[in-house]
Amino acid sequence: MSSSNQEAKLAIIGSGPAGLTAGIYASRAELAPLLFAGTAFGGQLMLTTEVGNYPGHETDIMGPDLIQKMIAQAKRFGTEIIFQNVDKVDFTGRPFKLWSDNKEYQAEAVIIATGANAMWLGLKSEQKLIGRGVSSCAPCDGFFFKNKKVAVVGGGDTAMEEATFLTKFASEVTVIHRRDSLRASKIMQKRAMDNPKIKWIWDTTVEEVLGADAVSGLKLKNLKTGAESNFEADGLFVAIGHIPNTKFLEGSGVELDEKGYIKVFEGSPSTSLGTSKTSTEGVFVAGDVHDHVYRQAITAAAAGCKAAMDAERWLAENN
Repeated sequence: MSSSNQEAKLAIIGSGPAGLTAGIYASRAELAPLLFAGTAFGGQLMLTTEVGNYPGHETDIMGPDLIQKMIAQAKRFGTEIIFQNVDKVDFTGRPFKLWSDNKEYQAEAVIIATGANAMWLGLKSEQKLIGRGVSSCAPCDGFFFKNKKVAVVGGGDTAMEEATFLTKFASEVTVIHRRDSLRASKIMQKRAMDNPKIKWIWDTTVEEVLGADAVSGLKLKNLKTGAESNFEADGLFVAIGHIPNTKFLEGSGVELDEKGYIKVFEGSPSTSLGTSKTSTEGVFVAGDVHDHVYRQAITAAAAGCKAAMDAERWLAENN
């Protein structure tokens, strides 16, 4: 249905690869989905420069360009896109209710694909150089640092995974941690510490990212001595965690885990590929708002496909 009467068979919240793929599949299934893209649309790909690992592109494509192509494709099949945030939802009865820009919308089924945001250090210099040497995803950007020196900030499993992965490309990887011990699991610590390419700087924070148009180094501060120093580096990978975008779900009844990610619940039919079903019947999930392991554009797109197919099947069974 048209958003002019603010009703839809299916509402999709989120406009990264998961939400847009869900829109493509749902609109091809003639569900006429209403997709809330958000004011900051496109997800993590909007912060990515060259994308070389998304299938179908012989040469690298810019992250924002890839999102624009997905938007155009979703629109071509009939997805209606609203570039506003969903502020709150009510899933206690059907049709489900969603509020965006002071308007109420209704939908028979909902797919949540709001993603997760990387936690950053909060430095102006860091934000200025995201995509130009500053990254939060080694599998996405590690390839661009062949034979270069990079630094990884963090002390958990993710930081150890990122550092270990980067040794495939970088000539040297230095882990910078604000404490003198790691939070990472013992096996991940051992794997990183046994890698001869990984060096360590303890009790230290990054105070500034150096470089005009690309990362050239870091300004560091030792928290025990107060001493400041410059560290030469071609790249900085920030691995201090992610925050799922689920705040708007408070009180909705959709169950979250201890970190705020949406839980999925197996149901029939269930396959080895898992399900997109949440704790609320008729509400489905896709992408990084659920997946805190892979966090790739291609896995998010696959999850969007699954969620759209699950929603289509559920609507057919329940309407």
